[in-house]
Amino acid sequence: MSNASTVWRFRQPSVLPGFGLALGFTIAYLSLIVLIPLSGVGVRAAALGWDGFWAMVTDERTVKALQVSFGTSLIAAFVNVVFGTLVAWVLVRYRFPGRRLIDAAVDLPFALPTAVAGIALAAIYAPNGWIGSLLAPLGIKVAFTPVGIVVALIFVGLPFVVRTVQPVMEEIDRDVEEAAATLGANRFQTITRIILPSLTPAILTGFGLAFARAVGEYGSVIFIAGNIPYVSEIAPLLIVIRLEEFDYAGATAIAAIMLVISFFMLFAINLVQAWNRRRYGYGS
Repeated sequence: MSNASTVWRFRQPSVLPGFGLALGFTIAYLSLIVLIPLSGVGVRAAALGWDGFWAMVTDERTVKALQVSFGTSLIAAFVNVVFGTLVAWVLVRYRFPGRRLIDAAVDLPFALPTAVAGIALAAIYAPNGWIGSLLAPLGIKVAFTPVGIVVALIFVGLPFVVRTVQPVMEEIDRDVEEAAATLGANRFQTITRIILPSLTPAILTGFGLAFARAVGEYGSVIFIAGNIPYVSEIAPLLIVIRLEEFDYAGATAIAAIMLVISFFMLFAINLVQAWNRRRYGYGS
């Protein structure tokens, strides 16, 4: 009797929506917010025809803007992986005065308007700014160059790496590290063979998020980049310029090629992440 009542209780409908309703809502929401707008870009680009589309995306100015956008985004994402992981390590493994203040400061790029960040970075790294004036005698120019773009993208992308790696790092048991040290492993071996394999999926996720944010960043970049065509002009700015010129076909073509390149790069990152999980047995 007790077994029958137990089975009956488990068969009772849940107060939460079922799979069908939840899946339908998810598909509808993603379609309205993501898929339909992106499909509009593809349809508008397809209307150009292959010859027209190819002429748009192979224009020298467009190619250079794409190189600047994706090149600086990759560099910034790699820098954020290194230093974001280090910041997460310090916040998780050490207790020191001001730790909570630093932890809260990591989230500032999330809350700060990107235009404000761009203006602040441009003022600081300009040749007459606090940091720029110190670098100028050394022949190093940051503001109004591609280097300034990298600095801005590092600023906006750092929280994605820290907040992705930090919770995973908190779950790593220190007893495993102590056991490795007991078995004769040095610090380098412990980091490369014990810690990093556990953090690699989170690091790859943080890298993908930081890269995706950097590719589409606009507000914080235009103030520090200088926006010089063929030198420091990013693809999102070129899209805005084409729209202001009423060249909707050109803007759509640039947007479409950015969409395709971003999709394949993020898809490759996800493949590497899935391969790493299968290799080390995470998520099984």
